[in-house]
Amino acid sequence: MTLRLAHTADLDAAELRDVRALLDAAFDGDLSDADWEHGLGGLHALVRDGAGLAAHGSVVMRRVRHRGRWLRAGYVEAVAVRADVRRTGLGGRVMAGLERVVDRAYDLGALSASDEGAALYAARGWRRWAGQVHALSPDGIVRLHDEEGGVYVRGALDPEGELVFDWRDGDVL
Repeated sequence: MTLRLAHTADLDAAELRDVRALLDAAFDGDLSDADWEHGLGGLHALVRDGAGLAAHGSVVMRRVRHRGRWLRAGYVEAVAVRADVRRTGLGGRVMAGLERVVDRAYDLGALSASDEGAALYAARGWRRWAGQVHALSPDGIVRLHDEEGGVYVRGALDPEGELVFDWRDGDVL
């Protein structure tokens, strides 16, 4: 099994269907169309085995304001491993590929972790953001209380500051 990095534009319709099917299965059908859209437009890390797509993750560009400065964030999305190959290191392989992109192309990395995924990210050095989380909504800056505690970051940030994410449809984070 090898890791392949490819931009959304380089994935054909069948590959995109495979990714969507993997995500639908991994998230028990709780992946909205907006969630799907959030993982598109950047780089995808894909691992295939003899049974098909075994693992996936993507990194897309987001803007995040921190300490009065807007930064380019590599935002990790749509990380999933097929049920029959979980706990075999594939999630780590996907993250290693995405982290290389984040570290070399962005000011920082960020993601919103599920309870199931948080241990993977923490073990890889991602830090749980302890500060406030906001979004720049169409109506101005709004605090995202429900997201606090589930955001993880990678990079040098002042832990006393706040994060203000750009707005997007569906779940903001």
